Amino acid sequence: MTQATRRERGRAATDRDIRQQARTLLVADGPQAVTLRAIARELGITAPALYRYYTSREDLIEHLRQDICADLGTDLGGDLAEVDEADHLGQVLAVCRGFRAWALAHPQEFAMVFASPAEPGQHCPVGAQRAGRDVAVDSFGRIFLTVAGRVLANGFQLAQADAEVPAQLVADMENFRDDLLAAMAESGVQVPPEYLGTGTAYVILQFWVRLYGQVALEVFGQFPYPVSDCEPLFESMLTGLVRDAGLL
Repeated sequence: MTQATRRERGRAATDRDIRQQARTLLVADGPQAVTLRAIARELGITAPALYRYYTSREDLIEHLRQDICADLGTDLGGDLAEVDEADHLGQVLAVCRGFRAWALAHPQEFAMVFASPAEPGQHCPVGAQRAGRDVAVDSFGRIFLTVAGRVLANGFQLAQADAEVPAQLVADMENFRDDLLAAMAESGVQVPPEYLGTGTAYVILQFWVRLYGQVALEVFGQFPYPVSDCEPLFESMLTGLVRDAGLL
């Protein structure tokens, strides 16, 4: 092994240690605890040494988000592997239930990836720009869109008609539709453009907003009235979602 190769392996190992320590701090004490100084202290190195790996705390946080999304994608991929690809309803339900289960088991990671504010002037739907990155390349976004793409690629028409999109949202939904088509293609699913109109994009956006809202309220304990068992409430909401989308 050459000296250069040993240095590269040593650098990769240190990088893994940095991210692992950042994740440990996140889980234990929340996003505000993830600082370069704290990581350096735990690893027994100087804070300036971390700048050889990351240009800033924001740079480290972005890589940490990517790691978290990859872990979520692995979990959801395992859930989907147990469902026949032809079972569109089963796949949608598996993704939604898997997302909730992961979020409840990883509240700090959920907060960092899905509850951090967007930059001014940016918007946050799946497939759009968020915090300077393309959400569609994140593992959750990829899986979410792949499942939606399979449904649409097989000619399934979601319930919402183009004429039912509020006039004020038509231009936004046209842009969102184009983002979705590109993201689905990147995920390996080719959806004929005629299968994804603005109304269908509207259904997908509403589906995500309602799913995310329910999960976020549960994760953060923000239901307006205490609920002793949130699962029946989630399942009821999920039944309404798939019914409204025409999947049930």
